[in-house]
Amino acid sequence: MASPIEATLILCDAAIADPFGKLNMLGAGWSVTSSPTALSAVAIMIKVPWDRANQKMPLSLTLIDADGSPVQLPDNPTEITHTFEVGRPPGIDQGSSIDASFAVPVPPLPLPPGRYQWRLLIADEHFAVGFQVRGAM
Repeated sequence: MASPIEATLILCDAAIADPFGKLNMLGAGWSVTSSPTALSAVAIMIKVPWDRANQKMPLSLTLIDADGSPVQLPDNPTEITHTFEVGRPPGIDQGSSIDASFAVPVPPLPLPPGRYQWRLLIADEHFAVGFQVRGAM
């Protein structure tokens, strides 16, 4: 049985991932927004176990509403799919986790008030980060 993957999702105003597994973020850690949402990003930090290096792994990120249903917005992406693979860098000890990071830009979205989640699925393992869209004030 393969070792479990670790992943952390952070909502931020902007993010850039570098090829070495690091993330640079601005305005990181928010959980409340208005509608339409501002331009933002989902920063994804993944720790790939040693025994899962050099394997292609499917990844999908989906916007989910409070009922657990995927959000459908015309002309706005609310789901991405990708396949990634990390290699073992030379010189690291056997058994070490390997960093992989992604920054997913999110355009302004016209979401009704309520609770939402960006749900990440990596090779049958689930991770999520939630946020609230508040009504007009």
